[in-house]
Amino acid sequence: MRVRDLLAPGAPRLRLLAAEEELDRQVSGVMTTDLQDPGRYLHGGELVLTGMLWRTGPDDSERFVRTIAAGGAVALAAGEAEVGPVPEDLVEACRRHRMPLLVVPDDVAFGTVAEYIGRQVSADRAADLAALVDRHRLLVSAAGGGGLDAVLDLLGGDLDLDCWVITPTGRVVAGPADRLSAEDRDQLVRAHLAAQRQRRRPPHRARLAVGAYSLLPAPADPGAEAPLADWLLVVAGDVTEWTPKRQQLAENLARLVAAERTRRDEGRRLRRRIADEVLALLRRDADPVEISRALQASATMAAKYEGGRPGTADSWLILSAEGTGLPEGTVRAVLEEALTDATDRALVAGAGSGAVVVLPAPDTAVPADALRELLAPLEAGLGSEGRITVGVSAPASEADGLRGALEEARHARRIAAARVGRVCVAGPEELASHVLLLAAVPDEVRRAFRSRLLDKVIAYDLEHQADLVRTLEAFLRSDGSWTRCAAQLHVHVNTLRYRIGRIEELTGRDLSRLEDRVDFYLALELA
Repeated sequence: MRVRDLLAPGAPRLRLLAAEEELDRQVSGVMTTDLQDPGRYLHGGELVLTGMLWRTGPDDSERFVRTIAAGGAVALAAGEAEVGPVPEDLVEACRRHRMPLLVVPDDVAFGTVAEYIGRQVSADRAADLAALVDRHRLLVSAAGGGGLDAVLDLLGGDLDLDCWVITPTGRVVAGPADRLSAEDRDQLVRAHLAAQRQRRRPPHRARLAVGAYSLLPAPADPGAEAPLADWLLVVAGDVTEWTPKRQQLAENLARLVAAERTRRDEGRRLRRRIADEVLALLRRDADPVEISRALQASATMAAKYEGGRPGTADSWLILSAEGTGLPEGTVRAVLEEALTDATDRALVAGAGSGAVVVLPAPDTAVPADALRELLAPLEAGLGSEGRITVGVSAPASEADGLRGALEEARHARRIAAARVGRVCVAGPEELASHVLLLAAVPDEVRRAFRSRLLDKVIAYDLEHQADLVRTLEAFLRSDGSWTRCAAQLHVHVNTLRYRIGRIEELTGRDLSRLEDRVDFYLALELA
């Protein structure tokens, strides 16, 4: 019940003397006392009933009101039967401390007031418990029917409670997306990931310009430590200030969200198997017909089971990603979540600590800049050693071009890895022309080319520790300048001439010729 209910018809005949603006406070119990310092016996939420026997002068009023306010009392009811009318100094003290002050007439017993409050509080608790049971039943029913959006709509209508489910990249999984801007989502995600990284106990709290929010993680696997891929329940308001029953409702909702995420992940198992199969086909440079069949199977599955679009794409992109200092599987899960809005047919294969993505290119291409912006919020959740680097290929129009696109994406990822930053992405436009050319060459051709030029040199180095390969690299970087190369290697020019001569003897090539220098440069790039 609220304090104002004590002034309603049917309640004991109490009068209000101070703090009318605080009548919406919740009353959870009654304490009757004439002690000068009753603070130690207060637990919060009580209406304090007093006969004012503790008062010997005006200073006592200030001290008494200050004490009960600090103890969490929500109102003071003073009886006039013992000492007469309520003194003005007590009224002023209650105004200063914003403590509602009620007068209990001399013909109304304290027992009557306490009994009335007891009945009201007990009835409220019973109603709250029944409502909570009903809400939980409705939540379960909604989850089985309309999914998370139905659950959040129910809470919004029933409890006027705004909730959202978002991913660590800020994508809205459920909830009124138009009521939470992209900038707000970015701030909330970063606050959540930073709190998770610091191992702070949830719920985490964030205050934005539009108000306070509570953040509750909803991990699909509670035992896994991969917050970069977990969904997040966002609740408007500070749940730590709620009643225990309402807090329990928020915690149950977070568990429901986690269960929905687990159910969704179960549905992705077939997609993941196809993705792993496509990656295996690309790695062994399989017949393009086999690769096309796997891509067609993915498109058919998306159309039949996931509501996707039928048919195959005209062209494809490949993303190569790697995670450093992250649990295995994190990068795969992160990209699955990040690319959900981009395409319903993205194939995300696991590759150790990283992932390889094959996705349709026509109207769902993910340029490097857009992907970099999409993944940027994850920086807040990466520790001192954590990194995510991604390379993006140019579109491949045929299945037989995917092998080259994979190499291109890997080259781009190495460029990204060489940069400074927690999340780095590089695209095909950043690759040199010879890298693009090499990426399109079949594996066996590249291996034969590299072997023909370098195998004998590498074998000689292993046998004699002659450092010929490093010398060759330095000589080409120095554009064939003997003096610059010798200075770079810290050797005499005659020593350098001997090593280059040995390389020429082993390979039958002439490093004074431009064509042979280009061949050696490409072979080293392939190595």
